[in-house]
Amino acid sequence: MKLSSIFKSDSRISFEVFPPKKWEGFPNLYETLNALKELNPSFISCTYGAGGSNSKKTAEIVSYIQNKLGIEGIAHLTCAALTEDSFLSTIRTFQQMGIHNVLALRGDKPADMTEDSFRSRTYKHPSDLIPALKDAGFTVAAACYPEKHFEAATMEEDLHYLKYKVEQGADFLISQLFFDNDIFYRFLDMCRKMEIYVPVEAGIMPITSAKMIGTTINLSGASIPKAMADLLARFQDSPEDMRKAGIDYAARQIQDLQAHGVDSVHIYTMNHADTARDICRIL
Repeated sequence: MKLSSIFKSDSRISFEVFPPKKWEGFPNLYETLNALKELNPSFISCTYGAGGSNSKKTAEIVSYIQNKLGIEGIAHLTCAALTEDSFLSTIRTFQQMGIHNVLALRGDKPADMTEDSFRSRTYKHPSDLIPALKDAGFTVAAACYPEKHFEAATMEEDLHYLKYKVEQGADFLISQLFFDNDIFYRFLDMCRKMEIYVPVEAGIMPITSAKMIGTTINLSGASIPKAMADLLARFQDSPEDMRKAGIDYAARQIQDLQAHGVDSVHIYTMNHADTARDICRIL
């Protein structure tokens, strides 16, 4: 079943995992995936290494999700360092392994890639990948940014490019993480005004330790509302209380989203099945 058909069902929770840096980490990830299966997710996505360094791992993980666990999987695919040959090779690999859902992303510049090479790369934007992925029979997702992509000059400019991704064939969108639901509701309103009507999954990142917040903000650009700042100030010196408070915050975010008609939520698990399990217990 392709992911596009899942959006005809009721309320949905999905998860994201990432490949371990070393193959030795795979047994633990398999255990995580087996535990996530018990939560009945609508799908599980797996990230893709910069410059395609983890493409093989991504394909094997998503194949395991689909063919061993019987859950829909979605493979991330970044275009930052793809050549035409590597892109076509990746498409063939995905097809051979029974993968039929792809999240098209730009990705970061690989550390060993020069600025000149990065600027002259074959595929500059995810929208450059989408038509070929659609022609190859994939259901394609794209990313969206409730608080604007950091490189966009304005929100209007960011929405212009988002609409272009949809026009190129993106079937649905998965949002960058956010901690203030009002920001997401405003974003949805702006999408509709731009006539962007594809389903949008809300990305939720549970903050389970104080040290996570700095890294998360640097990577995502998400703003910190007062409620989250107060939580961090209160529990930063108590790891267990911080974990419980972070899980409760994420669960309340999801409950509020569902109450406002947002019926698709994507949880960034950081490969912690227990975090996803605790959130689902609250829900």
